[in-house]
Formats: sequence, C-alpha cells, structure tokens
Amino acid sequence: MRIKRVKIEIRSLDNALKEAGEVFEKLSKGETVQKKTAIYFNNLKEMRKVLTEKRLELLKAIKDKKPASVYELSKMVNRDIKNVLQDISYLQELGLVEITETKDKKIPHVEYDKIALEVAI
Repeated sequence: MRIKRVKIEIRSLDNALKEAGEVFEKLSKGETVQKKTAIYFNNLKEMRKVLTEKRLELLKAIKDKKPASVYELSKMVNRDIKNVLQDISYLQELGLVEITETKDKKIPHVEYDKIALEVAI
C-alpha cells in the first residue's frame, strides 16, 4: 500500500485568509502554486469535537480490520449501527473515509496510513 498522509492543521481564520490571499496573488501573476491538501480547524477545541475518540477508533478499525460493510464495522467496535453510520458519513464528508456502495451494503475504506496534526503558534 502506498503511504498517504492526511494533514490536519489548527490555525486561526486570519492565518488561513492571509495564506489564501497569497495564493490568489501568485495565481494572478501567473505563478504556479503547490497544491496543499489538509483539513483545517480554528482551534483545538473544534478539532476535538470532530475527531473524537470513537471516530478515531472507527478509522483504526477500518484500516486494520478492513470490514466488509458498515454493519460489520459496527459489530467490530461494539457500537449501534445508526451511530456508526452517522460517524462514517461525517468522516466521509471530511475526506477521511471513502465508501464503496454495492447493491446491498456500504464498504468503508481508508486510503492512508497516518494522520499528521500541525498546530500553528
């Protein structure tokens, strides 16, 4: 498996807007800009609301145990399937989980080996 890292950054809105402005300025001058993929949060408190212990447990179970369905995943982690579906859907919106849908089931996948957390100070 190819190693892919997911970068999560905590930075202020001012810093994010400043960086966006710099990117737009470079683009308007015709300069190339390196693509940067990351998930951003304004502060650690917001990140903790999203990346809860239970959601991180789901990510690890998907990566390590490769469940054949969300139902199987819910059994692996001893959680109600409704709650697991909600968490998986949210993680999918963030780009942390990919779902393959078949006729009768949803199969979760993670396509990375590490999540890197970066905090701007």
